[in-house]
Amino acid sequence: MKKIQPFHLAIPVKELNETRKFYNTTLNCKEGRSSDRWVDLDFYGHQLVLHIADVTAEDNHNPVDGHSVPVPHFGVVLSMEDWQELAKRLKESDIQFVIEPYVRFKGEPGEQATMFFKDPSGNALEFKAFQDIDQLFAK
Repeated sequence: MKKIQPFHLAIPVKELNETRKFYNTTLNCKEGRSSDRWVDLDFYGHQLVLHIADVTAEDNHNPVDGHSVPVPHFGVVLSMEDWQELAKRLKESDIQFVIEPYVRFKGEPGEQATMFFKDPSGNALEFKAFQDIDQLFAK
């Protein structure tokens, strides 16, 4: 697998301090530059920027594997060990999951663990892990 370049994603947030704290403490994202209207975060090696904006999120979903998957959403693919550690930490933090941690495609190509939850501003996040990262794009 080729080296992946970090992505840059800027997302709207209703309120900066609570959302910033969530990413800093709950997801262990280190902070970079910031102002009173935005903050850069190290989101697992990627640049995530929280911008205060008028958040008028529509609650859109698509059915996937019997679950109602929020759209849009974003996240990161972790190692299975890191995913399990994060899932445990989130459960202990009483995070309300949109979709509880579970394994999709068990025993099939592309077997993956996944979970969905929202940040304090309502942005949906999905964290995944694969038993075999080479199966990331398996059909």
